[in-house]
Amino acid sequence: MTDPTEEEPADCWTGWRAATEAALYGPDGFYRGPEGPAGHFRTSVHASPLFAVAVARLLCRVDEALGRPARLDFVDMAAGRGELAAGVLAALPAEVAARTRVCAVEVADRPAGLAHRIEWLPEPPSGVHGLLFANEWLDNVPLEIAETDSSGVPRRVLVRRDGRERLGEPVSGAEARWLERWWPLPPEEGLRAEIGLPRDEAWASAAATVERGLAVAVDYAHTSGTRPPFGTLTGFREGRETAPVPDGSCDLTAHVALDACTRPGGRVLRQRDALHALGITGARPALALASTDPAAYVRALARAGEAAELTAAGGLGDFGWLIQPVGIPDSSVGRKALLVDVPDHEEQ
Repeated sequence: MTDPTEEEPADCWTGWRAATEAALYGPDGFYRGPEGPAGHFRTSVHASPLFAVAVARLLCRVDEALGRPARLDFVDMAAGRGELAAGVLAALPAEVAARTRVCAVEVADRPAGLAHRIEWLPEPPSGVHGLLFANEWLDNVPLEIAETDSSGVPRRVLVRRDGRERLGEPVSGAEARWLERWWPLPPEEGLRAEIGLPRDEAWASAAATVERGLAVAVDYAHTSGTRPPFGTLTGFREGRETAPVPDGSCDLTAHVALDACTRPGGRVLRQRDALHALGITGARPALALASTDPAAYVRALARAGEAAELTAAGGLGDFGWLIQPVGIPDSSVGRKALLVDVPDHEEQ
C-alpha cells in the first residue's frame, strides 16, 4: 500500500470501480479483444457443451410453466462470443427452438459466424417471457473496495493504472449502509471488503426486464457466513491467475455476494445441485456398454467426465446459482422450473 502523503497528481488515483470500468470496458479494454473471454479463462460454458444442454432443459421447463407461449425468450447476459446462446439454441427440441427468440447481450462487437437467428444486443430487451441467464457476469461488474485503516475505519481503496494502491476517504452513504448490512468489517487494520452495491443494482435492472419467467445469475459466490476477510479481487490472463492490474491487460474479477443480490422469492443454490436436478450428474456409463458398443461407451465416459467437472466440489460445482422467478405459476410444472427440490446454498 502506497503512502498517501507522497506527492503525485490526484488524477493518478481512482477507486477500483472506475479503474475496472476503464480497464475492462473502455475503448481498448480487456473485453474488447478479438479473442474474447475464452482466450483467457475457462467458464462452465467452455468446459462442456453439457452446460448448454442443462440451460436448454431449464428453458424448456420455464416454457412449460408459462403454458408454451407463442414466443419464448432466451437472453444470454455477458455472452462472450455467443457460445452459450448458440449451444442452447442447438440443444432445444425443434418445436421449442422454432418459437424461441435468442438474444446475446455483450459490449463487444458481434463475432463473425454467429447464427443470424441470434440477436446481438448491448443491453437486455424488455418484456422478456422466458429465461434470462447470466453466467459469470456479475463478477465483472465493477465495484469499490474498502479496507480498514489503523483506526478501524473502512476507507475506499484507491488504485493507479499500474496496480499500486493507497487508502482514500472513509466509506460513506449508501456504500457504508451496504457494508453494514452485508459485509461488516471488524475494526482490524487491513481487512477488506468488496462493496457489492453496483452488482445488486445491475442484477435488479437485468431481472426487471423479465415480465414472466426466470432470471438466473451463475457466479463465483459467497454468502453472509463465508465472507473472505481480505476480499477476492484477482486477475486472469491467458488462462493463469495474475495480479489485478487495471491497465486493460487482464480480466479483473471478484466473487459475488449473491445473497445481497437476491430479491423476494429468489434463492441461491449450488451449481452441482442445480445441474443434478437438470440431469447432469457425472454418473459413469454401465460397463456392459463397453462390450456391446465400445464407441458409445467411450462417448458416454467422456460426457461423464465433463459432467463431473461441471459439478465438482472445490471447483465449478461450488458456483452459486441465484434463481429469481417472475410470474411463474405455483403449480407442479412451475415448481419444477424453479428447482424447488434443490436445497438452498446455506443448507449445505
